[in-house]
Amino acid sequence: MPTEADPILENWYQHTDKGQRFRVVALDEDEGVIEIQHFDGDLEEIDVDGWYELDIEPIEPPENWSGPVDVAEIDDFGTEITDTTAEDWGAPMQEIKASRDSGGDEEDDDWGEGRPKEEPWEGEL
Repeated sequence: MPTEADPILENWYQHTDKGQRFRVVALDEDEGVIEIQHFDGDLEEIDVDGWYELDIEPIEPPENWSGPVDVAEIDDFGTEITDTTAEDWGAPMQEIKASRDSGGDEEDDDWGEGRPKEEPWEGEL
């Protein structure tokens, strides 16, 4: 049964007969071409007439949809992609080491973070 669903950029669809899932990754209205990316990562172009002949329905994004999909500068989880260097991984530890080495008269707790100075109670004076 041909679809009545319009192709919407970034929306997911499923072939009702085969169960294959895909999402629309590009729309070129001037050329009449829709580019889709299947769940396994394969790209395909479909003309607009061919789209409306497909037996498909809109679906919610699969739970683990990000694996096969090409991600560019910003991923779809809203974070920027960066190349993390080995120094970046050790940076938090450097902060802890620096606070330990700074000395001070604080007594370290079990995690080496130091304890705040305690002031005596009124009854302890």
